[in-house]
Amino acid sequence: MRKPKLSLPALNLSLAALLNRPRLAVGLDIGSHAVKVCEFSNHGQGVRQLAKLGSARLPEGAVADGILQDPNAVGKTIAALFQNLQIRNKKVAISMSGYSVIVKKINLAAMSDDELAQHIQAEAEQYIPFDIDDVYLDFQDLKTSAERTDVMLAAAKREVVDAYLAMLNGIGLQPVVVDVDAFALENSFAHNGGAEGNVALVDIGASKMSINILARGSSLLARDIVMGSRQITEQIESQCGLSAEEAEAVKIGRVEPGDHLPQVEEIFAKHCTQWILEIKKAFDFYQASNADQGIDRLLLSGGGARIKGLTQLLTEETGVPTEICDPFAVVQIDPNAIDQDYVHYLAPEMAIAAGLAIRTTEI
Repeated sequence: MRKPKLSLPALNLSLAALLNRPRLAVGLDIGSHAVKVCEFSNHGQGVRQLAKLGSARLPEGAVADGILQDPNAVGKTIAALFQNLQIRNKKVAISMSGYSVIVKKINLAAMSDDELAQHIQAEAEQYIPFDIDDVYLDFQDLKTSAERTDVMLAAAKREVVDAYLAMLNGIGLQPVVVDVDAFALENSFAHNGGAEGNVALVDIGASKMSINILARGSSLLARDIVMGSRQITEQIESQCGLSAEEAEAVKIGRVEPGDHLPQVEEIFAKHCTQWILEIKKAFDFYQASNADQGIDRLLLSGGGARIKGLTQLLTEETGVPTEICDPFAVVQIDPNAIDQDYVHYLAPEMAIAAGLAIRTTEI
């Protein structure tokens, strides 16, 4: 099997490709807490219909920091989810995050695509902290000017990627795209209508937060921070004597905390403050090189997006209007095939899977 390259650029479908209706991969987001699956059917001319979606919880510790710790358990969970959803398409797109993935923007003299590829291959080790022989490497020329250009580099450790490929092959799936979480978010945003202006995409998962800042449609900053919403659930559970399910319900505002309100407020304040500080750091880093280009809005996704009051808090603390991302806002949904309430509930945590699900199976 040809190994999929680490795929950096957001997908740009030509009119001819759209008219030919190329088959789309199944988007498979393997997080530390759960596996999310999304499949679209392609109706041509940019029209997609949501065909399948679902989520399944992973055993505790099966995935940590983006690395498979228990491949068999993860494989069984994915296989069962595909079977339950009756997904027949075996070609999948996955994405990576964590310490084994490096994303970096560099500035170089403008050159041809062939010259750039040769330069990156020859000089990659000065840009990434891994041995070049130990990584899959990809890049995108942002073509920022005629004289000098910004180039986005992405590298992922081979042993980590290969472990995912082996696990997926072992359950009969064919990985055709390996992307980066932050760029899968960008894909989802771009193909969900997008917008002019500068946008921060922030995905808060169970143990990781991805930040991708887009200016004029190009990614200028992408980073992962190892902190997420699971810590809130665990602290509510331990400090309030609740079950994991009860703590989760309190966290997302489905159940009132009652007598536990003081403890819950303290837990929220502590963790949300940490998230906001990291988001502000990313904003400051971006503004240092783009002082004349402010951030117009923040789109929040991931399970953490469900936390009651978080969008308002982010708006107040960052000064940037914040809203929850809906990756299915412009997607056709057959109400007779998929429950709309279920789609609405899962939508915030499906952004990465949806961004992967618009990738074609041709490689």
